[in-house]
Amino acid sequence: MTTELPKTMHAIVLTGHGGLDKLVFHNNWPTPVPEVDDVLIRVGACGLNNTDVNTRSAWYSKGNMEATTGDALAGAAGEDGTWGGTSVSFPRIQGADVAGIVVAVGQQADAVLIGQRVLVDGWLRDWSDPMNLDKTSYFGSECDGGYAEYTKVSQRQVHPIDCALSDAELATFACSYVTAENMLNRAQVAAGDTVLVTGASGGVGSALVQLANRRDAVVVALCGADKAKAVNDLGPAAVLERNAADLRPRLQAAIGRDTVDVVADVIGGVLWPQLIDTIARGGRYTCAGAIAGPVVEFDLRTFYLRDLIFTGATVAPPGVFADLVRYIEQDEIRPLLAATFPLSQFHAAQQAFIDKHHVGNIVVCPGT
Repeated sequence: MTTELPKTMHAIVLTGHGGLDKLVFHNNWPTPVPEVDDVLIRVGACGLNNTDVNTRSAWYSKGNMEATTGDALAGAAGEDGTWGGTSVSFPRIQGADVAGIVVAVGQQADAVLIGQRVLVDGWLRDWSDPMNLDKTSYFGSECDGGYAEYTKVSQRQVHPIDCALSDAELATFACSYVTAENMLNRAQVAAGDTVLVTGASGGVGSALVQLANRRDAVVVALCGADKAKAVNDLGPAAVLERNAADLRPRLQAAIGRDTVDVVADVIGGVLWPQLIDTIARGGRYTCAGAIAGPVVEFDLRTFYLRDLIFTGATVAPPGVFADLVRYIEQDEIRPLLAATFPLSQFHAAQQAFIDKHHVGNIVVCPGT
């Protein structure tokens, strides 16, 4: 089933690995046509995320040893420049965090979705084998995403949502909050656990603070001093400056103990050995990013003598996104919308995202 739609649209098209110049604004890109079980979404807003920056710059390549900068990286190779370790095909429309309205459906998709406001679950699966991590891909990476006026996706990926939040506010949730909830699930965070959150002013970090609070954990947030007030408004037990050289004494002063049960990390970099040193015996470390640098110094004795448990957290299992929608509808978490940009100013939007002077997330709105 279809409705009358424009044949072309505005879109940001990634033409290859490299700098911001590889992202090209088009005003006559072909509007996607929904296939058999697809829905077509008119994009109200799409949030920015680190995966898009890292894919564009080929940061995921094992040839890269640098922090996330958004620049074309010397030594990085396109062949393994994506999150999944395979090459990406170009041209590609990135953008995973879509909020919008379903305007058309494929022949076998449910027409009742037309007119509904939806969010998109970015983890694409083989639904005959949904727990097989080797059969997953990501919306906006292995297929076109939401940096455009329209996007299409299987109806199984869309979740109708009923709330008073704007599209721009809703577009701050998907990637960051699913990532954060997956991290907390992987680390089995429960009420009473003390959780140290790095990068607490960013999209995933601020989501970790809220979602760990929701579990009645004791949250200690690490962030830059200039963002401490905004992060403190999220309700952690304590906020510490991220570059403190004396992390354990500062923990002791802030919460009455110098260790934590869980470190939830999206930063890595030079602070990493100190983070690991704060984990109590039998504690857990969970990681879903390394924007301060992917190569770290690690003393294995700390790991095995303290009986620590390490988990990576990338592919979220089915059900996490539905949980997120429920939290939003029940006002258990709130958006942190730092700024909105029109799609035509995408370079400025992504540069602001990379510069990290904001708290929360930045979105683009194709209709503005």
